[in-house]
Amino acid sequence: MLTIAIPTYERGAVLCETIALLLELRPRADEIVIVDQTCEHPPHVAAKLRAFDEAKAIRLIRLGAPSIPIAMNTALREARNAHVLFLDDDIIPSPQLVAVHESALREPGVWGVVGQVLQPGEAPRHFDEALLRRGPIRDLEFRFSHDTACDVQNVMAGNLSLHRDQILSIGGFDEHYTAVAYRFESDLALRIVKAGGRIRYEPAASIRHLKAPGGGVRTWGDHRTSPSPVHSMGDYYFARRHIPNFWPYVARRLRANVLTRYHVRHPWAILPKFVGEMRGLIAALRSE
Repeated sequence: MLTIAIPTYERGAVLCETIALLLELRPRADEIVIVDQTCEHPPHVAAKLRAFDEAKAIRLIRLGAPSIPIAMNTALREARNAHVLFLDDDIIPSPQLVAVHESALREPGVWGVVGQVLQPGEAPRHFDEALLRRGPIRDLEFRFSHDTACDVQNVMAGNLSLHRDQILSIGGFDEHYTAVAYRFESDLALRIVKAGGRIRYEPAASIRHLKAPGGGVRTWGDHRTSPSPVHSMGDYYFARRHIPNFWPYVARRLRANVLTRYHVRHPWAILPKFVGEMRGLIAALRSE
């Protein structure tokens, strides 16, 4: 028995298209929970969502303010089934998506299953071990277009199924990750492993991510040019919690995010980006 949960923010039109595709899956989920953080939808979108809800095709939960971890924790608590599959609101699911997640979650010791995520224009491909595990923490840079099943220690929240009770027992998603909430799912993955759970990567549970241009995390603008701390705070907070060599990690992040090809071509963006990084670092250091 599986619940699909979709946190959504300012993406009503594509959300309705995603819901329609999920309702066509065979087998399909026992319930679909939509955690909607949008203030107000256009009338035609609101009417479609209301029709889905009244027909009991979905269960609509509304939150007053956008927060990815809070929305996902809300879905965990509200789900009526032991297994919860989190999906992005702008996807095309593979026909066997639900079946593969359900099957993999029955494997001994598995607390979570992360499926393949193909970005626009991307195809499945095979990566060798050196490319799959190259970060300071194993699997931090795992390639989710990989074509082979394996155990991992990182996840993407846009195609992630979890054992509800086990995840709630370790506190669910950390709500200190705010706005863009970068690395919040990696944080959960490491806590699952620390608690003794396995995470399985299953490429057969595939989605195509449409990467809708508006709404969601893109509400907070272009991370390459923004002086806002929202784009970097999550990564620094994650490093504080999980990476022993914190300051070398900070230095690597600064080099990787401020001294890029984009910034060489757009040097006027270096200062605002650097300011955003510093503000994110300070916010992470102050976060409890």
